[in-house]
Amino acid sequence: MTSDAPLERELRDVFTRHEHLAAEIMPDRPGGGITLLPPPPQKDPRWARTLLAFGAVLMVIAGGGILAKNAIISYATRSVAQQNLLGEAGTQAQQKGHVSVTGAKNILLVGIDARPEQNPSDLVRADSILILHIPATHDAGFLVSIPRDTWVKIPKFDNGVHKYGGGYDKINGAYAFGGDGLTGAAQREASVKLLALTIKSLYDISFDAAAIVDFTGFQDVVKVLGGVTMYVDEETTSVHIGHDRKGETKVPFRQYTKSDGSQGLSPVSGVTPEVYHVGTQHLAAWQALDYVRQRELLPNSDYDRQRHQQQFIKAVFKEILSSDTLSNPLKLSKVLDVIGRAMTIDAGGIGIDDWMYAMRAVTADTLLTIKTNNGTFHASEQNQGAEALDDTTITLLKAVVDDTVGTFLTAHPELVTSS
Repeated sequence: MTSDAPLERELRDVFTRHEHLAAEIMPDRPGGGITLLPPPPQKDPRWARTLLAFGAVLMVIAGGGILAKNAIISYATRSVAQQNLLGEAGTQAQQKGHVSVTGAKNILLVGIDARPEQNPSDLVRADSILILHIPATHDAGFLVSIPRDTWVKIPKFDNGVHKYGGGYDKINGAYAFGGDGLTGAAQREASVKLLALTIKSLYDISFDAAAIVDFTGFQDVVKVLGGVTMYVDEETTSVHIGHDRKGETKVPFRQYTKSDGSQGLSPVSGVTPEVYHVGTQHLAAWQALDYVRQRELLPNSDYDRQRHQQQFIKAVFKEILSSDTLSNPLKLSKVLDVIGRAMTIDAGGIGIDDWMYAMRAVTADTLLTIKTNNGTFHASEQNQGAEALDDTTITLLKAVVDDTVGTFLTAHPELVTSS
């Protein structure tokens, strides 16, 4: 008996106890089952495609593992942190009785870039804010980023420890002020709640589910995968990682404050920064994390970083759906474990089996990323250091509310980004 036997027995028992799900997930294997040998060429298992569509993007991402309602789903998603993040800000709290995956769905995705040296009680601003819109047809996904520096009015909020009086700030401040004075799960819940309430008050978008994605945690995912292959679409120079003449890792730039209050960068003598060249690259875990953090030297700053983060998420999940991972249960199990530790998910009271069935047609190819403000900085009239959404982006968000994003993109195909 090999060391893989306990895992194989556990999975086989799971499939046997849930034959109706096994038939749905592995239709070519009557009654379910699993093999440790590479299967013959076939389409990706449906549950794995769901991991891409919801798990990958529910950080981003978009981890099909949300709320376990049976043993087979519980096994695949056992490490995912599950929490009520939206509270009264979510559609679940606004509905009576049973909730389902019928109709269009909106999922709030919040990317954070937590650093080891960060104090747990410090204010944490959202690093990226995304809306995943699933149309009522459930055959596509549209990923829309809201620039984190968008100047907005944030409503009053009481998290039980700190009362925020409301006011104007960058939209990522809503996440920070919501969790002010809190730590851990309580901080995450209050942060997402105020952010969702802010978006609802501004654009009338309500959310059916939400997820927090820790980009630092996704470095461990890439480690388990042995790196990630993705297309680098522009020359990107790191301001965080470089190497001196001895090959030792050093910071290649010093940050300083200019006379106008903005931040400047000064090269460090003798340190050569890491550079990511245009083309298909296989990035190690540390390189991937460094790449998706860059914005200071990019022509469109945070817009370029948003695009790179979206591309990175999709690249990771394409790697997960590769035959090398899917045909290796032990490797896949390790990948799902680290994904679970990098994400916190609110499934909105909907079971994962319901999400899986409803989203079975959403794949990497039908998941589109959309540019806001046409991918360029659009200064706010109220605060020149912040941004405003242009009229086209406001129309896009209205299309999210009306479930007409497909029609909108027919008129604006240039806003779909390559990834």
